[in-house]
Amino acid sequence: QVQLVESGGGLVQAGGSLRLSCAASGATFSRYGLGWFRQAPGKERECVAYISWNGGYTYYADSVKGRFTISRDNVKNTVYLQMNSLKPEDTADYYCAARSGGATLNAKLYDYWGQGTQVTVSS
Repeated sequence: QVQLVESGGGLVQAGGSLRLSCAASGATFSRYGLGWFRQAPGKERECVAYISWNGGYTYYADSVKGRFTISRDNVKNTVYLQMNSLKPEDTADYYCAARSGGATLNAKLYDYWGQGTQVTVSS
């Protein structure tokens, strides 16, 4: 079992930055690949970033590439999402998720989820 708790969301103006954190507990953190997903009202949940168990592989959705950076600290059992140059269309609830298999964008294949943190970007 892995418990995930996100933090760092909030209200920011367009062009601003936020850093989301997701703290894990309950299992060997370094065994899991981690994804950051977001879901805006009326839209499907989408993967915006993924990082492999050792950080050797990362993925970014085209919509965030060059603006968001995913990283992880396997000592602190935490994964981060640095979000720069935020746009109003980045407004969503952001979730971290963990899975023991390989990289995937499919939310249904993730084993554990956090409760989410809200990000609102004003224009």
